[in-house]
Order: sequence, then structure tokens, then C-alpha cells
Amino acid sequence: MNTSKRLVEKTCFVEIADLKPHEDVDPCRVACLKTEIEKDSMLKLAIAVDIHTKVILDGHHRLAVLRQIGCKRIPATYIVYSSPSIQVTSWNGIHLTKNEIIQAGLSGRLYPPKTSKHMVQIGNKAEHISAIEKRVNVPLRILLDSV
Repeated sequence: MNTSKRLVEKTCFVEIADLKPHEDVDPCRVACLKTEIEKDSMLKLAIAVDIHTKVILDGHHRLAVLRQIGCKRIPATYIVYSSPSIQVTSWNGIHLTKNEIIQAGLSGRLYPPKTSKHMVQIGNKAEHISAIEKRVNVPLRILLDSV
């Protein structure tokens, strides 16, 4: 995991209002995830955010759930998105570049849900970016206390 250490700057609580989504969310997926998070009474995984722009790379649905619940902050793993070890592909065949994703986040012109798929090269293997997102297991009561 040497590669991941160079890609990850830090994991910390971030104000939800400061984050910039680049794609929309699927309301059905948000509802299912909300049920799961409330059942577990915790958020298990931090979201991935570009360190330079605060554009969300992965975790739009988790953020939507916490926003619905009333949280103002969320655990985020800050990623060095400019790294050549991170590649963007698509779940639905749309070709996107990192620059297009950043521009969507900065402009507020969102792509449809689950458009981008971020992969990271770890050794000889390409894995989903969630492989370098920190497992946080933060109880919801703590996230709600941060309001």
C-alpha cells in the first residue's frame, strides 16, 4: 500500500457545506443507504475528496444521507487527485477526464448518479478508490453531536 500513502493527505471531519459534488445522487440508493447507516448507527467509511478543490470523488450518497439526517460535518479522506495513480473511468460508458469532473464540481453542473468511477493503482492492481478511503466507524451520535 505504499502507493496509497502518497495519494492520501489526511482524513478529518469536513463541513458538508464546503464540499462540492460532481454528480447527482439516486434517491432510491440514498434511501437504502440511509436505512443501512441508521441500522448500523454509524458511518463506516469516509468519503474521498480532492485536497485542492474539495470536489467529492466518491461518497456522494453517504454525504446525502448525513445531510438528510441533519449532520453538518462528515469524515473525509483528502486525496491528491492529480496523481497519475488515480484514473477515472465510468460506470455507464461515458468518457470523462479528471478536469471535467473538477469543472463539474466547481460549476455545480452535476453529472447523473454513478457516472464516474475512480480507480487507483495499488501495486500491479487497479482498485476502486474506496480501497484508500479510511474506515472510520464513526457512531451517528458523534456525527449528530457535531451539528
